[in-house]
Amino acid sequence: MATPAPVAIQQTYQYSRDIQPIFDTKCAACHGCYDAPCQLKLTSADGVERGASKLQVYDGTRLDTAPTTRLGIDALSTADWRQRGFFPVQPVLTQAEAGSQMPSSLLQRALALGRQQRWAANQRLPDDLPLGFTRQNHCPTLDEYDAFAKKHPHEGMPLAVTGLSDREYATLSTWIAEGAQVDSDAIKPSASEAAQIAQWESWLNRPGDREQLVARYLYEHLFLGHLYFSSEQNPHFFELLRSRTPPGEPIVPVATRLPNQAADGPFHYRLRLLNESIVQKNHITYPLDERRRTRFQTLFLKDAWTVPPQPEHKAHDKEARANPFLTFAPIPAKARYQFMLDDAQFFVRTFIRGPVCAGQAATDVIRDQFWVSFEDPAHELYVNDAAYRDQVSPLLDVAGQDSSLIKAGTEWLSYRTQRNDYARLRLQAYAKAMPKGPAISDIWDGDGHNHDALLTIFRHHDNAFVKDGLIGALPETLWVMDYPLFERTYYELVVNFDVFGNVSHQLQTRLYFDLIRNDGETNFLRFLPPKLRNPLLHQWYQDGGRVKLFTTYADIDDKRPTQLKFKPGVDAEGAKAAYVEQLQKALRKVKGADDVINRCPAGDCALPGASATTRAANRSLRPLAQGTGKTLPVIPLLPEVVLLRVRGESQRLVYSLIHNRAHSNVAFIMGEDGRLEPERDTLSVIKGVYGNYPNFAFDVPLAELDRFVAALSAVTDKAGLEKVVDQWGLRRTHPDFWSIFNDFAQYQRETEPLEAGILDMNRYENL
Repeated sequence: MATPAPVAIQQTYQYSRDIQPIFDTKCAACHGCYDAPCQLKLTSADGVERGASKLQVYDGTRLDTAPTTRLGIDALSTADWRQRGFFPVQPVLTQAEAGSQMPSSLLQRALALGRQQRWAANQRLPDDLPLGFTRQNHCPTLDEYDAFAKKHPHEGMPLAVTGLSDREYATLSTWIAEGAQVDSDAIKPSASEAAQIAQWESWLNRPGDREQLVARYLYEHLFLGHLYFSSEQNPHFFELLRSRTPPGEPIVPVATRLPNQAADGPFHYRLRLLNESIVQKNHITYPLDERRRTRFQTLFLKDAWTVPPQPEHKAHDKEARANPFLTFAPIPAKARYQFMLDDAQFFVRTFIRGPVCAGQAATDVIRDQFWVSFEDPAHELYVNDAAYRDQVSPLLDVAGQDSSLIKAGTEWLSYRTQRNDYARLRLQAYAKAMPKGPAISDIWDGDGHNHDALLTIFRHHDNAFVKDGLIGALPETLWVMDYPLFERTYYELVVNFDVFGNVSHQLQTRLYFDLIRNDGETNFLRFLPPKLRNPLLHQWYQDGGRVKLFTTYADIDDKRPTQLKFKPGVDAEGAKAAYVEQLQKALRKVKGADDVINRCPAGDCALPGASATTRAANRSLRPLAQGTGKTLPVIPLLPEVVLLRVRGESQRLVYSLIHNRAHSNVAFIMGEDGRLEPERDTLSVIKGVYGNYPNFAFDVPLAELDRFVAALSAVTDKAGLEKVVDQWGLRRTHPDFWSIFNDFAQYQRETEPLEAGILDMNRYENL
């Protein structure tokens, strides 16, 4: 039995000032979010005090639902975490050490083991050293550490990377020796933030059925956000919780597994300060201010509507959780849709950077890169036709509510049948309401000012990123989302997704998202010439996907016309390009800057106002974006997301090289390797940081950029790529690894300060 070690009266270092910055620059790149090895989160004092666990959060094969272990939610004291199986990493006294008063620390042991390993400068690590997301973490306790170190001498902290500096190691060692004391309340809201918290908590906790139904709807849509007050010059971030205690008292979170489950007693909506370092992979920002509250009041409560005498919104059972369209039916549907459109980028981000920091657990059945637009709420049928809405709402349940392994098959078949019944009714209703077919005006134009009207999604195995505008080359598929699709996706992947769920829950989520993807794609097809819709659909669903078209999905509309203009004899790719051209023209006020790297037809497409360094770098990098795996064999050899730092004389730039894999289809959750078509792979070259888990990085002087591009373009095999890495690559063993790796996040702080956070290196490859 171990007890906490004595703490030195005189402390050499202060945790928030001296220790957390070291963790932020050398440790949090792995030890943040649910995928922190051994659940040891080093982004906050609370994470240090909680310690580590042998419980694995991400496990797509477990038969039983796992207990939740959310920091700051499921246990509120160190003693509670010990009861839940977490063990300390701070100094403790074992029974054998009690007489000598010489404490031991698991953290110190791990740092010391890492200190013993000296890697050859910028050389590949041994192939037998396991790395990456699939690595098995052993999570030894203090009593087990000697045996672990003997068996795994190369697996100290930081793992398989250039380690701590002498000064950092000495600082941490002294801090640990003095008891590893923390100050968990070092950050406080400003006076103006405190005043705004009081205003928002008062507004959200107003009595009345209408007000409380709206508050519940807002909570279920904002619980994942990092909220901030936009009037602040240097804002803190907050999270929206349900608390057992009213405003003004310390927050006691309601620890339900999902945000739409019953609180089992009275609760109050509260805003709690995020007292931790920001990691980018789960940093999804949402601004609050007086205008926002006025917008909510007008949008949701200006019109006269009532809640039924037996309010359905008080139900939190399986049926209520599965169907938000029925649960929130009293709130005008157009208001709900407009609310989501106002911040469409935020909600799409939650799909892929939400409960799963390792996003592939829920979204591995979509393309690597695609563009999204939305139906205009003025024309969208569900929000404008009450009879149609009443007819289809009962069919809009989302899967995964029952985690029973025995019922998994029948549950899935039931949801699939409902979805296909809905798809058929939708097809018929739109054909009747729009006999001439859709027009480009049926696409939401962002009300002339909102750039979220057009979004680009990059969704790879390791990385997920969403950005406004049409970025990259013309993608293979595009989506058009209506309100039912938008809301179902949100509830399936965010509200109702349980990262601690069992294999049945996770399987049903993935299968249902396959249907969601199909909905988005086929809704886009409505805007193309009828005779091209099925050929293009078959192009997306080749091989085994063709079978699934006839066995799983509803039929598409290949008869109704479109009001868009196309040249006679245009082929499928030409029709897609013509659609995008008309889309950009109609949405010219919100489409953003042109992509001058990936969609430059000829010559030098200069970006107005760009610096000379930017123009030169763009020009040098453009050839990489104009090839395919067939013409540039290096593309299939590259990891998913490669960051590139270009150093000019007076300016340094950062680019993301994103490897988009081509598939014969993405209709299945297994066997992806057999569906890859590497000769059709492409590379998107984008200025900025586009990825939360960079897989590799290059550091190239601007004067050498043309040579770098030429060398990369000449690569035909792994040996050739290794030579390029030898000259310009940033391997984990590079002497300056941390300063360069952290500079990518610093660049983002300089260019997008509210969106910046610590990048994750759990998926950084050993090239």
